[in-house]
Amino acid sequence: MTHKVLVSDPLAEAGLALLREAGLHVDVRTDLSPAQLIQTIPDYDALIIRSGTQVTADVIRAGQKLKVIARAGVGVDNIDIPAATEAGIIVANAPTGNVAAAAEHTIALLFALARHVAEAHRSMREGAWDRKAFMGVEIANKTLGLVGLGRVAGHVCRRAVGLGMNVLAYDPYVSQEYAQNMGAELVSLDDLLARSDFISLHLPLNEATRGLINAETLAKVKPGARLINTSRGGVIDERALLAALDSGQLAGAALDVFTQEPLPPDSPLRTHPRVVLTPHIGGSTTEAQFQVALDAAQQVIDVLHDRPARYAINAPLIPERDVEFIHPFIGLVERMGRFLQQFHPMQVERVELIVHGPLAEYDTKILQAAALRGLLAGVVEERVNVVNADLIAFRRGIIVSEYRQRHHYERYENMVTLAIRSGEQSVNVKGSVLHGEPFIVAVADRWVEFQPEGHYLVSWHEDRPGVIGALGTLLGENDINIAFMHVGRLTPRGVAIIVLKTDEPIPSTLLPQINAILGRDFEARIIDL
Repeated sequence: MTHKVLVSDPLAEAGLALLREAGLHVDVRTDLSPAQLIQTIPDYDALIIRSGTQVTADVIRAGQKLKVIARAGVGVDNIDIPAATEAGIIVANAPTGNVAAAAEHTIALLFALARHVAEAHRSMREGAWDRKAFMGVEIANKTLGLVGLGRVAGHVCRRAVGLGMNVLAYDPYVSQEYAQNMGAELVSLDDLLARSDFISLHLPLNEATRGLINAETLAKVKPGARLINTSRGGVIDERALLAALDSGQLAGAALDVFTQEPLPPDSPLRTHPRVVLTPHIGGSTTEAQFQVALDAAQQVIDVLHDRPARYAINAPLIPERDVEFIHPFIGLVERMGRFLQQFHPMQVERVELIVHGPLAEYDTKILQAAALRGLLAGVVEERVNVVNADLIAFRRGIIVSEYRQRHHYERYENMVTLAIRSGEQSVNVKGSVLHGEPFIVAVADRWVEFQPEGHYLVSWHEDRPGVIGALGTLLGENDINIAFMHVGRLTPRGVAIIVLKTDEPIPSTLLPQINAILGRDFEARIIDL
């Protein structure tokens, strides 16, 4: 089946070409109204947007086939992420592709404010020659305050240091050491506002940052400071900004983003003499648009081919350096969950994931999500994936625990144990990656070793002569070929487990005969992986 991708905002041709080369059907529809998007989206597996498309809860509800929404850029405040998460839709952005462009635009606006570039240009266009009206300030030895110290701010910081500026930074989510490595001094927000000659905002838009720059915070600003915003428009109270400009508390402001976009024609920001405006072009360079298009397209391809998105917003994120090592374990753990779901059906109350060996040093949250997906997919009515697996488990009252054993004495250097519990009942399965391939290596603490794919017959049985031969004879009489078989046991002639793989599916009508061979009250399970 060919996956369909809807591109609802302009996207560089390089991204479109990458999608088509991957065998995806691509429709570019940049003229859709909100109502038309809701009518159109049910046919598509993926949606690629920029800042123009609003992906509301109504759009997400209509997108019954959607697996991924990719934003060709950084900001995702035009996507209802909680609704996407609940629907099991991965939201991904392209946070690195336009970092240099946004940082350079920030520096450009800083220069424009310092030297009245826009006003002087406008004056010259009008036929004037007024050198005295545009007395500027130097930026060398001035203090730049960065509110937020993420990727873009980091690039701005390095450029500002190179221009001879002193840099302060406020970010409650970075360490002093991280800021120092950037060349910045980490301070409180109040301290930054009081000491900075130029203040540059680098914040996501969320409930904590909305209106952060308001009348109260602007009153704390060093008189005559200049404000730059290339992040999100909603972080500034624009009325308070205008008041600070009118009073002289701020000497100027340079804005690339606004609370309402496009900026209304009658906005007083358009005519204020101390304001420099650009129409949200921080990431608008040929190089940036090329890269964010490739990043968004590649993540769509990855998700539609059951690979993790590199920059997922609402799914566990794997650091780039760890992807090659962690990725095989994701598929392994999901198949371990599917195995347990079929081998020992129960009303699951607890799920335990134990990570053994050097693997325990990694961030393995995505393994927990993959295990839940394997356990719950197909047995709950919701679509389950790594995006919403935790949420679905929580709503169903399933307690999920993860443990790490960095030093262990098992047979395999890196191993994962997945256990499910209900009251006094419990069962576990162990897995490892061998030579790059996933293997289940133990079932209920009995050592076996097989790749979890294909058709299986799995059961407890009495370890006595004749059982395996009788099973082989029964399957042979029904033209079912055995690919391989493993027996795991703790003691001779005790209760053992048999894992038997077949080339053909085993019909459920054979189960009564199989169970008769096994003895006691054992019941075999037919498992498809």
